Amino acid sequence: MIQTPPQPATETLLLNLPKKLGLYVTPEQFAALAASNQDLRLERTARGELIVNPPTGWETGKRNSRISGELYLWWRNTGEPGEIFDSSTGFILPNQATRSPDASWVSQARWDALNPEEKGTFANLCPNLVVELRSASDSLNSLQEKMREYMENGAGLGWLIDPQNKTVEIYRQGLEVEQLENPQELSGEEILPGFVLNLPRVWG
Repeated sequence: MIQTPPQPATETLLLNLPKKLGLYVTPEQFAALAASNQDLRLERTARGELIVNPPTGWETGKRNSRISGELYLWWRNTGEPGEIFDSSTGFILPNQATRSPDASWVSQARWDALNPEEKGTFANLCPNLVVELRSASDSLNSLQEKMREYMENGAGLGWLIDPQNKTVEIYRQGLEVEQLENPQELSGEEILPGFVLNLPRVWG
């Protein structure tokens, strides 16, 4: 019998990365990381930098579910063809960033135009509507940068909702950002005909 010497026990060490140090991954590496870390919301910038978002707190989770729920009810009641996605969904934008809006909507025509490979794990498109909901730990500047990225990559309408300050920034193609103080509702405009988001339900 051949005996092998005992192997030393391996020790898991935690690596703390300075905020100024970025980790860069290829699209294939990102897909593998996302599949192995489904409890985390991972994003990838157009430059390939990995962004790790921890699970949301209960307040943000509650507000996210209310926004997605309102979108679902509108879709169910109007029969508007298209697809609704929640905050766990990633999209590969035309600039090759992989982003996960807190809520989003894709028209049926744009969804059907994708082939099976483009739908893949992360659909290769930017949604028509994107919603970002600011949590207590989110930097406003970073969210504003994401909203601009969405618009540059084909989104038609974007809402940056800040529950702490009860403000909303509305992003539209080719127009200046509109800032609202304590609005009561948001209109889906021509992107989501007839949709109205009741903001007091989100604030609560």
